[in-house]
Amino acid sequence: MNSDLLKTLKPTLDEVFSHLHENPEKSWSEINTTKYIANLLEGHGFKVHLFERIPGLYVEFGSGSPVVALRTDMDALWQEVNGEFRANHSCGHDGHMTMAIGACLFIQELIDKNQFSMDEGGTIRVIFQPAEEKGQGALSVIDTGLMDDVDYLFGVHVRPIQELKDGEFSPALHHGASRQVSCEIYGEEAHAARPHLGKNAIEIGSSLVDALKSIHVDTTIPWSVKVTRFQAGGEAGNVIPGKAILTMDARAQTNAAMEQLGEGISRSIRAVAEMYDAHIEQKVLLDIAAAEVSDEARDILKKSIIEAVGEDHLGEEIITPGGEDFHFYTKRRPHIKAAMLGLGCGLVPGLHHPHMTFNHDQLIVGVDILSRAVMTALEQARQQSAPVLG
Repeated sequence: MNSDLLKTLKPTLDEVFSHLHENPEKSWSEINTTKYIANLLEGHGFKVHLFERIPGLYVEFGSGSPVVALRTDMDALWQEVNGEFRANHSCGHDGHMTMAIGACLFIQELIDKNQFSMDEGGTIRVIFQPAEEKGQGALSVIDTGLMDDVDYLFGVHVRPIQELKDGEFSPALHHGASRQVSCEIYGEEAHAARPHLGKNAIEIGSSLVDALKSIHVDTTIPWSVKVTRFQAGGEAGNVIPGKAILTMDARAQTNAAMEQLGEGISRSIRAVAEMYDAHIEQKVLLDIAAAEVSDEARDILKKSIIEAVGEDHLGEEIITPGGEDFHFYTKRRPHIKAAMLGLGCGLVPGLHHPHMTFNHDQLIVGVDILSRAVMTALEQARQQSAPVLG
């Protein structure tokens, strides 16, 4: 691959990253981010397709089948930074967008210089997706129908130094499934001197906390469920509270284990409600799918890493309990072969830390790896779809 061409792109991408980093926008509000990327890519000759009802966009090389896609997230977190709440790119989405833009520019240059061809058919689609942090952005893109014809899908995420050293790259990120469940507990208020006339929502909630400990899930799969919020009662200390709000966070490393865990949570809620003759209203606040990594897509990323930086920089596949809405694409469209690149970039002190920082020089390496991956996948898909003669 043309290393000199990558070097010439780096100053442009440094400027892109600086702009994106300094102009973060929270989930579902990535309006100016969308405009900036659209104007930038249009200025380089791309036909930009804006989503109609949500922020975000996509561009394409070629047309027809097979289709290989590269997806990046766009949104920033809303968090406290130096005493002020504001949008902040502490999850690296500014870097992810920079790499996706870099892949667009790099592949176009290779095509212009006859070092890569789209003449044999097929499509490379680069997708800029909103609202990953809300766990809903991928679903909104799926609803547009854009993923229906995708054969291969690649993503990327910067990784903390505890997972990957600076200059080390993983061919697959195995995110776990996560779910947040809110329970509104309805008992019955009473005077504290006459508790037998009421149904104490705190006692009901406490029983639910205990009931969660009796859930059994496949012991070979990492999983957990814990209460993260419990609110009940007012200022008066002599009133039996009739209502409580309880929120629990559930994690499982596979989608199958999460289904088991979800069934166990529902059983526990029903049992406690029946025991107290109370009403417990269950609501799922967040539901993120676990990774379903394709062996083919992973192997393409592995090959691309080795070609770009050598086998010494190839890291292990990473199993992480964190969630990523990228994996909704394969859960909702199981025909897609997908894998996510882990970018080792000396990231400290950690993702979502308000002062997170990393080595920006690794972004151009990410451009190289991702560009190789989508082009290799397209060539591989072309061969798989070619008619057998004789």
